[in-house]
Formats: sequence, structure tokens, C-alpha cells
Amino acid sequence: MGKGGEKGEEEGEYEKMLALYNWEEIQKHNSKTDKWLVIDRKVYNVTNWALKHPGGRRVISHYAGEDATDAFQAFHPDLIFVRKFLKPLLIGELAPGEPNQDRQKKTELVEDFRALRKTAEDMKLFKPDMVFFSLYLGHLFLLEFLAWLTLSYFGTGWIPTLLTALIMATSQAQSGWLQHDFGHLSVFRSSKWNHLLHKFLIGHMKGASGNWWNHRHFQHHAKPNIFNKDPDVNMLKMFVLGDVQPVEFGKRKIKYLPYNYQHEYFFLIGPPLLIPVYFYIQIMTTMITRRDWVDLAWATTYYIRYFTTYIPFYGFFGSIVLVVFVRFIESHWFVWVTQMNHIPMNIDDEKHKDWLSMQLDSTCNIEQSSFNDWFSGHLNFQIEHHLFPTMPRHNYYKIAPLVKSLCDKHGLNYQVKPLLQGFKDIIGSLKKSGDLWLDAYLHK
Repeated sequence: MGKGGEKGEEEGEYEKMLALYNWEEIQKHNSKTDKWLVIDRKVYNVTNWALKHPGGRRVISHYAGEDATDAFQAFHPDLIFVRKFLKPLLIGELAPGEPNQDRQKKTELVEDFRALRKTAEDMKLFKPDMVFFSLYLGHLFLLEFLAWLTLSYFGTGWIPTLLTALIMATSQAQSGWLQHDFGHLSVFRSSKWNHLLHKFLIGHMKGASGNWWNHRHFQHHAKPNIFNKDPDVNMLKMFVLGDVQPVEFGKRKIKYLPYNYQHEYFFLIGPPLLIPVYFYIQIMTTMITRRDWVDLAWATTYYIRYFTTYIPFYGFFGSIVLVVFVRFIESHWFVWVTQMNHIPMNIDDEKHKDWLSMQLDSTCNIEQSSFNDWFSGHLNFQIEHHLFPTMPRHNYYKIAPLVKSLCDKHGLNYQVKPLLQGFKDIIGSLKKSGDLWLDAYLHK
């Protein structure tokens, strides 16, 4: 028999030797030192691989002990390539008679969502429009040029300086949305080119770290609004979120701040400080402690370019004041856009929901308009982005009606609201959570 036949026989024998597991056994392997997960009914031991996982060890660890099929498909645009890394991790498969889903997840709902994903693939909605992304990148370069030109032509008076700061903040915010696209591997077919442009945008254009962003943001997508898994709801005890955490804090008499006023002090320590203080301390600390010299080098090129451009206008200390002010403006933009889709939604401990239900439970949309699309980097389609994170953003509006139809079929709440209502709901949600905390603190 030829080599091909021998190889086929070997693979067949290997398949026969696979151990069979039930969900009860698989769910036991969800600790820091013992991690199993299931993809397409195959059982994988990812304990050691988690340490080498390109997306970070935490994001893959969050699925230990459960089915990760939909998350696996959502994060990896080239499934054929990444399956090569799965093969050595294979230890068995679900026993015959075991359901495809763990923890009583609804099979029909899961299958309908996977059919929707197949429809999106057939519609070529994962195919990027390179003209769109090229023009988007071009408008960032134009903004950077206009900021310099404003000072060169009008001088460094208060009005030209304020105008320059607004232009620079716009460039920073929009660079943030574009690096987000490359970070999610939604622009090029080649991951290498996505990673390279991601480094350029977040490093050279913004002075931040691509690896820091990946490891943080992918966790948010894997388990949105879930305490101890989504870093975006780790508020360092400065805020209490949702309906459960405030009551827990209140009962335990935890009072780091007067949380019943958090909807007011949010304006002082939330939007103004997130990027210029919290994020940049975290970014620099992460790059240095993890010896991420590549990201640090990319970030350094931003500061070299920035100071070379603006020291001639403002001097060294004046340039520092300007960049801090720009970060201050950008931070407001970033916080209001990113939190309007999540803070007003359900925030709770892990409930092991299916992919569709989990994302709909923690995200909402903002009405579509040309301005909203541009202003939010198409994150007004937050639901579609969370369901299909590798889909190019210019295609969200095409899949949105199909997503809504699927949600209607299964009784899931597909929320869409005006932009200003989204902003208002952030404050309303913080006030509600603060009131829950105060009631529990005083009476329970």
C-alpha cells in the first residue's frame, strides 16, 4: 500500500484511540494548572499551550471546562492554519450521547447562530474593502499634517493651539479605531500584515503597546461584562457596576468611595483620567516589566516624532502640556463611546451562556448615521462587532438585519438607541448601581 494509504490508516487508528469524556469530567479541568476545553466535540488539554497562546494565556483560560467552538471561530480568521496548533493538544472527544453544548445551552439557538455565520461567509462579509481602509489611514495622515500646518500658519496663540489640540485628539481617537481593526485581524488575509500595521498604528501613531491591547481587549471579547474575566469591568473598587456587585459590596460594608455619588464623581475620575493616567501607567509598566522591547521601540518612535514636531513651537515642557491635554480630550471621546455599549447592560459573574446570548446580554447598538459610524469607529454596531470580531467594520450594517431577525426568533433583546441616550444611560446605570450599594450598605 502507498504512503498515503499508510498515513490514512495511522490517522484512523489514532482516532480510534481517542479517550471519551463526558461534560462532568471536562468541567473539572478549569483551574490555573489544569485546563481542558472543547472545540467541535474534540477535547483539548491547553494547560501548557495557554502560556504560549498568541492572544494571551488568560483569554484561552477563560474557556477552560466548557465548549469554546464559537469563540475559537470568532477570533481566528484562518481556521485551517490555527488547527495545526490544536492537533498536539487533542486528548479525546465527547462520548456518544453527550450533548454538543455544556450546561444546558440551547442547541437550536447555537446551531442557528452558526448557520448565520455560514451565511455571512457566503455573503463574503469577512472580505475587507481595501479602498475603505486606505482612505481611512489617509485621513489620519491628513489630520496629523493639518495639526502641524495650523501652528505653522497661525502661530501658537490660544485659538490655534486649541484648534491644533482638537485636530490631534481627533487623529488619536480615529487612530484608536483603526488600530482596533488591525488588532482584530479584520483587514488583511495575512496575520503578519495585520500585526505589522497594528504595531504601526498603536505604537507609532499613538505611543501605546499592541501586546498590552491584545491581551486586555481579547479577554473583553471572550467574556464581556463578566467579573474576574473582562478587565474592562475591573474598576479597581472606584466604581460598582451592575445589580449584583453593588449589593455584595454593600452587604460586606465595602466603602472605598461613596458609591452612591459615583454617577457624579465619574465626571472627575472617569473620562478625564482613563487614558492620560490609568492606561499610560499600565501600558508603560507592562512593557517594561514584561521586557516587551519591540512595543517599547514602536512607542518611542511616536514620542520622537511628536517632540521633533512640536518642541520648535512650544519648547519641551510646553509640548508635554500639549500632549497631556490632547490625551485628556481623547480620553473623553474614548470613554463615552466604549462605555455606552456596555455599562448600561448586564454585568455579572460567569453564567456560562452560549456565545450569542452572552454577547447580546452585554452589548447594545447605537443608531446608524454617517456621523455615528465615523465618530465611534463603527462601534455603534457593537452587537455585530462582538459576534463577529474579525468581520471588517464596513460590513456590519449588512449583517445587522439578519442578527436582529435571529434575536427576534429566540427572544433575545436586540437593543438600538440614539447616541445621546447611550451617553445618558451610562450615568443612569452608575446611579442605579450606587443606589443599590447604599441600600445594601445601610440595611442589609
